[in-house]
Amino acid sequence: MKITGKLYRDMVISAACCLDNNKETINSLNVFPVPDGDTGINMSLTMGGVRTDLAENLESAGDAAQKAANIMLRGARGNSGVILSLFFRGIAKSWKTVEEADLSDVIAGINRGVKEAYKAVMNPTEGTILTVMRVMGETAEKALEDGVVTDMTQLFFVMLEAARRTLDSTPEMLPQLKQAGVVDSGGYGFVCVIEGMLKCLQGEPVVSVAGETTVPTGADFSEFDTSDIKYAYCTECIVTKSEKYAGEGTAEELHKFIMELGDSAVFVDDAQIIKLHIHTNNPGMVLTEALRYGSLYTVKIENMKRQHSALSGGADMEPKKEQTEAPAAKEKEPEETKSVEITKKYGFVTVCMGEGLTDMFRDLAADVVVSGGQTMNPSTDDIVSAIEATPAENVFVFPNNKNICMVCQQAKRLVRDRNVIVIETVSVPEGTAAMLAFDEGAECEENAAAMKEAADNVTTVSVTYAVRDTEVGDNKIKEGDTLGLVNGKIVTSNPDRIACIKELVEKADRSDASYVTISYGEGADEDEANSISELYSEKYPDAEVLVFFGGQPVYSYIISVE
Repeated sequence: MKITGKLYRDMVISAACCLDNNKETINSLNVFPVPDGDTGINMSLTMGGVRTDLAENLESAGDAAQKAANIMLRGARGNSGVILSLFFRGIAKSWKTVEEADLSDVIAGINRGVKEAYKAVMNPTEGTILTVMRVMGETAEKALEDGVVTDMTQLFFVMLEAARRTLDSTPEMLPQLKQAGVVDSGGYGFVCVIEGMLKCLQGEPVVSVAGETTVPTGADFSEFDTSDIKYAYCTECIVTKSEKYAGEGTAEELHKFIMELGDSAVFVDDAQIIKLHIHTNNPGMVLTEALRYGSLYTVKIENMKRQHSALSGGADMEPKKEQTEAPAAKEKEPEETKSVEITKKYGFVTVCMGEGLTDMFRDLAADVVVSGGQTMNPSTDDIVSAIEATPAENVFVFPNNKNICMVCQQAKRLVRDRNVIVIETVSVPEGTAAMLAFDEGAECEENAAAMKEAADNVTTVSVTYAVRDTEVGDNKIKEGDTLGLVNGKIVTSNPDRIACIKELVEKADRSDASYVTISYGEGADEDEANSISELYSEKYPDAEVLVFFGGQPVYSYIISVE
């Protein structure tokens, strides 16, 4: 048996369904008991797009691998999601000219995938998803060389068994896993991927067993006037590049052309595809120009005026005979519309959750604030869209979470018309300090160095709660305990929140502290926050202490000490 384009499509869809079915189990394997175990969700969302967007008729295994990798690359969320997407991108690179993949092609693809994944991690840690991938590939290669496997199903069975054995041994490689009594969550997710692919080869592809989802209450559009919509058609398409335009960054002229036809443009110019989105009154012109670069893979055009009328109760969404009249050419653009035309030297994209924190970053001149953080990591596409929506030649990006840094770096590689600088901030206080260090008159390199130095000088204190019993170091933690963290590490826990915070004030000692900023959010109130500010004022009598409502979920308090 060889893997055709259609079979590969079915295999990755089965893998995506297996991930989706096991995402809550994967989430529960988070080493620390804080309520941010979202590895399963991130990996599931990374692969989820193949279930709906991967075409049924694919010319070859190489074609299927490339298209699947593109979908995962743009949907990647969190570190494990990025690593998973790069693994599949490695397979795609290895299979570029493969019509039907045989055993040696699979081994070559796996090994290339492992290399791509390892390359993305600055300091790879053994005992993680990377180890599971690597050992699986090495075992499969040796099995083929020794003649142990002779068919495709047998090869994937050997790989699955090797992945499972390696996963079971991860607690022996990472003391944190052993102490918590869990295996690596990303590695578990990867085992699910291989299991799903094997099930498909065995003629029993995995299907999603997700239950019904609750449809959230929609936003109220009734106060917005339909006539305020300047550009009527939301136009999206993916173009499969012709041979002439193969390669990254070959469609700049198309980008410039569509920028003149509307606003809210997002443009991704990858090696094999172009993905574009724009609000325009001339969707036909967009598609006609796009066809010069290859064939249309997908197209979606929506009349936003019709959608608005329906959502505000003014009309249904069925097409009507009358034609929507385009606004006059010289019509003044509404103030709310943001152009993506490059109009300044520097811009900023930052990530956070919470109304108050969002307002704070906007006050610090952030052009785009991406909603995300603990339990809700944005995708690569989310960050790309934010960068493309920033009207600046040089765009600084602040992830503000260690699990979003790789996604931001991935997005940087996809953006062609901006100079993107990712400042790898791992907390909101670090992102705030970095933005405050910006100097309009300095060059990019100077600003980047100053921002990184400012971020490194911040001590981030945070307060949350335990979602399960566990032990971390000398701390014996019970479910429901208040947890105190310093720079992301649990340093204290206590059933009583105020008692925990008092301990935390002492453990996060900064004798040189000049500023303390307390953001209170979910589960906290202003009175309690003010009482905490008094603790810090007593601890650091010469420091300026500020309290504000951040509105962040998961963490009752995020405190910056610098």
